[in-house]
Amino acid sequence: MVAALEAVDVGAHLLDGRGAILGANRRAERLLGRSAPELIGRDAHDLLHRNRHGETIPRAQCRLRKAILSGAPTQVSGEWSERGDGSLLPVSWLATPCVLEGHKVTLVLFHTVDVAVRPGSRPGGAGPSLTELERLALLAETTTQLTSTLEVNEALDRLIHLVLPRLADWVVVDLLTERDEVWRFAVAHAENGTVLRREDLEGPMPPVPEESLMPLARALRGAASALAGPETYRGRQLSAISEEQRRLFEVAGLHSAAIVPIRGPRQVMGALTLGRSEQPDPFTAADVALVEDVSRRAALALENARLYQGQRRVAETMQRHLLPQMPYVPELEMTVRYAPASDASQVGGDWYDAFPLADGATALVVGDVVGHDLDAAAGMAQLRNMLRAYAWSQQKPPSKIVEWLDEAAQHIAEIPMATLIFARVELPEEGGYLLTWTNAGHPPPLLINRDGTAHYLDQGHGVLLSAAPEQPRPDATAVLPPGSTLLLYTDGLIESPDSSIDEGLRRLREEATSLSHRPLDPFTDAVLDRARAPGSEDDVALLTLRVPDQP
Repeated sequence: MVAALEAVDVGAHLLDGRGAILGANRRAERLLGRSAPELIGRDAHDLLHRNRHGETIPRAQCRLRKAILSGAPTQVSGEWSERGDGSLLPVSWLATPCVLEGHKVTLVLFHTVDVAVRPGSRPGGAGPSLTELERLALLAETTTQLTSTLEVNEALDRLIHLVLPRLADWVVVDLLTERDEVWRFAVAHAENGTVLRREDLEGPMPPVPEESLMPLARALRGAASALAGPETYRGRQLSAISEEQRRLFEVAGLHSAAIVPIRGPRQVMGALTLGRSEQPDPFTAADVALVEDVSRRAALALENARLYQGQRRVAETMQRHLLPQMPYVPELEMTVRYAPASDASQVGGDWYDAFPLADGATALVVGDVVGHDLDAAAGMAQLRNMLRAYAWSQQKPPSKIVEWLDEAAQHIAEIPMATLIFARVELPEEGGYLLTWTNAGHPPPLLINRDGTAHYLDQGHGVLLSAAPEQPRPDATAVLPPGSTLLLYTDGLIESPDSSIDEGLRRLREEATSLSHRPLDPFTDAVLDRARAPGSEDDVALLTLRVPDQP
């Protein structure tokens, strides 16, 4: 953003939360008679703010400091700044809050004024007629707010709050879907300082007639922007979509509206309608130009958000296609879930698997290849396929299968590191289900008994794959009591930057125990929803198994 200040044709500088100058453009340097090194890092109040006699203003009376603390856009005229040569510069300034690299900052735009002509102060952003300084501030704030999110809904919600009530009393956002259908995404109204949504006016809209010359239809085709009023829709034969727009004018009591396309780099994405019902001044051609500038910035943000979400869907689809379908095992209930990471534009290496073995047992696997990229996903697929081949062809304990897998992975799979649990479930002759497993650096399975007691299966723990392939691995066994539930999961369920692993394990045990009376599918959904660590940024693979009440 500091570099972007040069594009503003007024003096501009950024202040941190304490009022220190973070950056300034060349216009500010010329107006203040000070170089950037003389400005950056200095307290703006102490360095610049003076009264008409050149005296320092008490901090308690500094209106810029109040604007920084309140976080509200503020415009003031009739103040003075001390230049580098000691002379006084009469200025008008506008301060607006912004976000820079995750930190709240304040953008200050200023220019010299004739204080005899422009005395006093004026609330920033209020009223239908904006000064050039206010327009520049609005565009700067729009760019900052909309480009700092990759969620379509959040970007449009920010847009609504930026223009209400600064430019209008009502804002309407119509979006074109991938099938060129029109969806009235938002109808919002500013009332007593609060933005209210009118959901009764939102939803699907009629199609856009190709031949229509009405303002909304033309905007949705990307043809042109337009001014409109109630008279626009009187005495005409209206198409269905124009009839909806006429109804909007009637319900909202609009006397003036500016309707502009939301035109992205590749296509028209929708239309933006700003309407006035309480502000008395009608929109002008100059207002339309400003709304078009706002709309262009909104379109760029929407384009980026849609590209991101498209990439996200592709990544999720690829991940899910890499994960296998669960086999049907008549004696056992099994279900699986996969939840993508918060940054789901990346595929990951978490996986689950279950398959029948040649001796009649059922194999269970949950694993995690280190990384969140295509290499991790490819490594996961390689490990899964090799493990299946070894487990089917070799009637050996889980530990031996994983030892072979670890050795082969060093030479074939090019996997930097991975964790997994490989288990066998079988029904011995004397009755009762027997679980045999080995753990390669993975979080322990959780076993919940029918009576609600639960404990982690901490045995059979060895090092993760690729750490020491020559080291023998242990096996462990446990009987799965009738009606018990077994959970195998990846670390995204229990780990997060905000909590320890011990806290995650405790939370998982408590939540799973309280939910264990539910049928397996809703139990698994609820565990994933309630036990997942707050702030978790990792994906989760979850496999649950429930044995019958009678062996």
